[in-house]
Amino acid sequence: MKFARLSSRSILICGASFILLAACSSDAPKPSAGNGGSSGTGNIAGAPSQGSAGSSAVAGSSGSVSSSGGGSAGAATAGSSNATGAGGSGGSGGSGGRTTGVGGAPSITGGAGSGGASTTSGACSREFLKSTLTAYFAALAAHSASGLPLADAVKATENGKTIMVGQEGLWKTAGAVKYYKSALDTDGCNTASEAVVPEGNTDLPLALRLKFVGQKITEIETIAVRAGDYKVSGSNYPSKPEAIIASDASVMWEAPVPAAMRNTPQELSAWMSKYFKAFPAGVCNTDASCKRLENGNSPGGCNLGASCQSGDATGNVIKSHAIFADAETGIGVGFDYFMGNTDMHLFKMYGGKVYAVHAVLGAADTTGWDDK
Repeated sequence: MKFARLSSRSILICGASFILLAACSSDAPKPSAGNGGSSGTGNIAGAPSQGSAGSSAVAGSSGSVSSSGGGSAGAATAGSSNATGAGGSGGSGGSGGRTTGVGGAPSITGGAGSGGASTTSGACSREFLKSTLTAYFAALAAHSASGLPLADAVKATENGKTIMVGQEGLWKTAGAVKYYKSALDTDGCNTASEAVVPEGNTDLPLALRLKFVGQKITEIETIAVRAGDYKVSGSNYPSKPEAIIASDASVMWEAPVPAAMRNTPQELSAWMSKYFKAFPAGVCNTDASCKRLENGNSPGGCNLGASCQSGDATGNVIKSHAIFADAETGIGVGFDYFMGNTDMHLFKMYGGKVYAVHAVLGAADTTGWDDK
């Protein structure tokens, strides 16, 4: 199959923050809209479906990436299991993300994909992570964490401040999540989501990180971006949550990457690590079509003002506390502190090229975590 080309754009640095997003060509398949929040599947446009296996390499030591060979297309399904609970049900949307309606906190009983997240074993499967995320957003909208599989010593922060789960911050004000896309890290048992969650009449860009040990949530990190939370050169920088939702039509965030075009978790994580450590000289292997979103707002394209230094990253410009990846969907993630903001980056990579990066940035004195 012929791989769809993406339209070209340039890069621009706005303030000192730098994010990337790609827009696919009109020939790229669109994710299914779903039916009332039902899960769909999708593949990257025109990716090879057969041939001999190849390999991909990401910039780390040389600053370049190559991809070779064919391989079998990945058959995993993007999306999330439904979680049902008192007051209603929470469903998952099309293949590039979810548009979700929830009516109450789900019950965390039974196996993954059958109404909640299983807590009967220590396994960390994609199904477990998906169903727990569905349950989490339903619980958030119900303003009660009583049904979630929380560890006794769970740590939770919102915009860098430690909070009591289910009792403070967005837990008291959130409505039903309108959209989210997630990286699922089954190796380290982590998730990272970019979401749109209403608070009153205002839709907020939201970043969420969950850490699991023995199928219990041990860490919850939330960045909720309210009006005035993010400034550039001293001026308010508005959020555009509708653009976060619309990005699925071109990026297909949760569509599985065919096996021949997948980068390894190590390669995905190395890209994010170099980006942080050498910023703005660590912006490597971006496709010419890239642009970026900051809380949904795009200040420009993807090359102007940035560069890709060769060799290993030198220095430690942006300190971070969590970097991990979802190789099946090609989503990498990093959480960091940057110029007065607690910050999450998500990027989409396949075939050794980065086609999209989003950031969610909220004003904070600290991330609340151990940035190094």
